[in-house]
Amino acid sequence: MKHLTKSACAAAVIAFGITPTSTLAEDTLKLTFAAGHPEIFLWEKHVRETFIPVLTEELAKTGELSIEWTQAYAGTLVKVGSEVESFQQGIMDVGHMSGVFNPAQLGLMNVSYAMPFGPEDPKLVTEAVETALWENPDILSQMENAAGIKYIGAGFAIDGYNIPAIKPIETLADLDGMKIGGAGPNLNWLRSTGAVGVQGSYVSFYNDIKTGVYDGHIGWLTAHVPAKVYEVAPYWNNVRFGAMYVGGLGIRLGLWETFSDETKQAFLTAAAAYTEAYFAEQAVRYTGAEKALAENGGTVVEMVPSDRAAWIAQMPNPTAEWKAAAEARGEAATTFVTAYRDHLAKNGFTYERDYLAE
Repeated sequence: MKHLTKSACAAAVIAFGITPTSTLAEDTLKLTFAAGHPEIFLWEKHVRETFIPVLTEELAKTGELSIEWTQAYAGTLVKVGSEVESFQQGIMDVGHMSGVFNPAQLGLMNVSYAMPFGPEDPKLVTEAVETALWENPDILSQMENAAGIKYIGAGFAIDGYNIPAIKPIETLADLDGMKIGGAGPNLNWLRSTGAVGVQGSYVSFYNDIKTGVYDGHIGWLTAHVPAKVYEVAPYWNNVRFGAMYVGGLGIRLGLWETFSDETKQAFLTAAAAYTEAYFAEQAVRYTGAEKALAENGGTVVEMVPSDRAAWIAQMPNPTAEWKAAAEARGEAATTFVTAYRDHLAKNGFTYERDYLAE
C-alpha cells in the first residue's frame, strides 16, 4: 500500500547517479483489493476479470503509474460486513461499498431494499441509484466523507428476489407460519405475512432448508441454481420483490485525492467497463438458470395478483423506516429517494404503492 513517488525516483537519480529510464517515469502503486465473498459471485468475478485488466490498460495510456495488486477474496482478509472499517484501518484500498452489509455507514445505498416490489430489471435499478447519486453530489460527498471512501461507480444489482421453498406460495395464507431465511433488510418484507424471518445466506440456505431450520428463503435465480438449492426447495415462488442494487466499488478517499485527473479517469473508465461486463454476463446466466431450474425438476409458481397486491398494501412502510434512519445520520433521504423513484418512472416503472406519499 506504499506509493513510490516520482520525487523519490528523482532523489535516487541525484543521490546515486542513476541514469533515468522509462521505468522511472512511472510510479508503482501497491494496492490491496479485498472482499468477503468468493469469486463465484459475479460481482467479485469481474473485479479480477474486468475492472483490474481495464484499469491496467487505461493507466498504461497515461504513463503515470502502474499498480501492483494484492487480491484477497472469500473473507481471507476482510469479512462481509467489515468493509468500511477495513477501508478506514488501511487493510484494503479498493473494495465494494454496500449498504446491505454496512448499513450504519452506507445505509443510503439501500434505497432499492427500502422500496420492494420494484422493477425486475437489475440494470435499470442500478442506473436509477447511480443517477440519484451523481445528480446529488452533496449527498454523495457527505456519505463518502463520513465513511472515508470514494465511490467510483461499478454499480451492480442482483436479479429479482423471490422465495424458493419446500412448498408452493400462491396466496398470503400460504406464507402464514412459514420460516423464511434471508439477510439484512429483506427480512422486513415478510412483516404482516405471518411468516417468520430467520437470518441466513447462500452459505447456509441449502443445509438449513434440508435440516428444517426454515422452509424457504429470499433469494435470486442466478445464485439459487448454481447453489443447487432447488434440490431442497423445488418451488420457485415468483412473489416479485424486484431487482436490488447491492453497491459499487470504492477506493480510500485520502488515496483518491492524491491522484491526477488522468488517473482518476482511468479508474472511472474501468468501473464503467466492470458494470457493462457484469450485466452482460448476468443476462446470460439468468437465461441459463431458468433452463437449468426446469431441467432439474424446479417448479415456477406465480403468486395470485390480488394476494400480492394485498401484501404490498398491508406491509409496514419500509421507505419511511429507511428515511428515518438516513435522516438521523443527517442525510437528505427524501431528495435522494425521490430522484431514484423519478428515474424509474421516466423509464416506465411505477410502484403499485406510493411509499413516499405516506
